[in-house]
Amino acid sequence: MSLLTPAARDAALALAPDELPCYIYDLSALRQHVTAIRAALPQAVELYYAAKANPEPEILRTLAPFTDGFEVSSGGELAHVRSAVQGPLAFGGPGKTPDEIVAALTAGVERFHVESLHELRLLARAASRHHVGSATRPRVLIRFNPPVTASALHGSALAMGGRPTPFGMDPAQAAQALSLFVDGELPELELVGLHAHLASGLGAEAQLALAEEVVAEAMRLAARCGVRLRELTVGGGMGVDYSRPAERFDWSSFGAGMARIAERHPGPVLRIEPGRALTAYCGWYATEVLDVKRSHGEDFAVVRGGTHHLRTPAAKGHEQPAEVLAVERWPHPLPRPVAQGSRVTFTGQLCTPKDVLARDVPAPGIRAGDRAVFALAGAYAWNISHHDFLMHPPPGFRFLHPRETDTAG
Repeated sequence: MSLLTPAARDAALALAPDELPCYIYDLSALRQHVTAIRAALPQAVELYYAAKANPEPEILRTLAPFTDGFEVSSGGELAHVRSAVQGPLAFGGPGKTPDEIVAALTAGVERFHVESLHELRLLARAASRHHVGSATRPRVLIRFNPPVTASALHGSALAMGGRPTPFGMDPAQAAQALSLFVDGELPELELVGLHAHLASGLGAEAQLALAEEVVAEAMRLAARCGVRLRELTVGGGMGVDYSRPAERFDWSSFGAGMARIAERHPGPVLRIEPGRALTAYCGWYATEVLDVKRSHGEDFAVVRGGTHHLRTPAAKGHEQPAEVLAVERWPHPLPRPVAQGSRVTFTGQLCTPKDVLARDVPAPGIRAGDRAVFALAGAYAWNISHHDFLMHPPPGFRFLHPRETDTAG
């Protein structure tokens, strides 16, 4: 089964060798995907996009009509997202600097996910100095790190909570933060709720179980502290399985489960903040096979680019799903290198054995000059890569807009 949309396949083959490597984003596919996600979620659940997954302006603008806002995690992301789209912003992430907090206040950021007591006081001080009025006080969600059962985090690709971490406050610190509002010590700020993001890479059933625990812990903490929660963010982290790329997170069952959670815990608006699960499937990294060689009984296909463009497989320790598109034209008078076996390892141009995009890929007869297209490259790809290592040129970018994709094929 091909992971390429017809429009993405056509684009990958139409690019000239000197236009490769190139990121190809099918914005029509993205729109269809997020439309289905939005339809699966109950009205009681808000959908924010975690811009860190892919902050390309075209991606943000495609998502904007279907999301309730965007989550940003730095002053740079804040400025970038605000320049690309309008709509509510939530400012999260640990280690916010005083200058970033001031920039967020100046930009009119609607919500702050506060990570510590010190950060809470920094925000209050900045709000006071900027003479924020009572009608425009920064809305605060205290990020807390509740205890959860070990089974709730089982299968997660990355755990940010439920154990000692630098993210958020443990329950005792969160209670202390809430008490400052109860005692009226922070008139410059408006407490609206709690925020938790404990794990990434979970399937729908596990994600629901974790959300249930987070909501229950949040409601208990709020009751102990005598505060009313108007908003409760249960995080993102919906799984994308690179080893089984045709399988996707079950948004229908997740949405139905979130509706049941909302019914059992009426009051606060529930919010999720996925990133990877929204955009990963709309992007491909297309490149050219430069050489095919055999070493100690194994075939290697060396491609233009590598992990300095697409760091995801090296960062996560997985094989990036790959597809080969045959190109019959061979412009050189030299013999054309071809694989001897039926499987190859795709490597890049870097002088390190870690520059591997995918191992043991079925690719019988792959030749130099063929195209290799790596799927699930729409999130945490170019934007997390070490671009300047060895100073190879950057990739190109092609955004396939709905008008193009609607007529393709």
